[in-house]
Amino acid sequence: MPTIDSCQLTTKDYTILEVIRERHPIQDETFSNILQLKISSAVVMFREDIPANVVTLSSRVAYRVNDGPAETRIVSHDHMRGLIGMLLPITNLRGLALLGLAEGQSISIPAADGGLETLTVHEVVYQPEAARRERLKLAGTAAPDSYRLGGPDLRVVHRSDEPHGQAQNKVAAAFDTGFDDPGPSAA
Repeated sequence: MPTIDSCQLTTKDYTILEVIRERHPIQDETFSNILQLKISSAVVMFREDIPANVVTLSSRVAYRVNDGPAETRIVSHDHMRGLIGMLLPITNLRGLALLGLAEGQSISIPAADGGLETLTVHEVVYQPEAARRERLKLAGTAAPDSYRLGGPDLRVVHRSDEPHGQAQNKVAAAFDTGFDDPGPSAA
């Protein structure tokens, strides 16, 4: 069975792996073992916190098999039409094995010929989470951390010791932005 110290997964990627494990009967014991290894060794992070050098879903990754030349693929959820040869789905042993690994990290998995092949992440060429952070930074919008830390737009609107009616009025006031468009149903 392959071993890794840990892998880093976004909350979304981790949830997808759990769904695969729970909802799809897996006949391949090797695939099942790698899936279980990923889930049990995962360090789960918000997409804002995942390092840019970690393979996530939709990342373009350059990796090596044993000492062979680097191959570049997009790690995907499943096969997609029109992108033959470009995708490496996580329903494939290699795709699953690479998910969550950082640049320089390796994992050995069973090869088709009965031996072992070692996959090494050479470079994460593109990672959607890092690209999103860069777009937000260039657009000058608030840093993702400010959303979680209670930025200026976050207000407490309910206290448990207040009567029910007062709390509802504060909730309504918190969402009152001064915009009074009744929408298309009013026409």
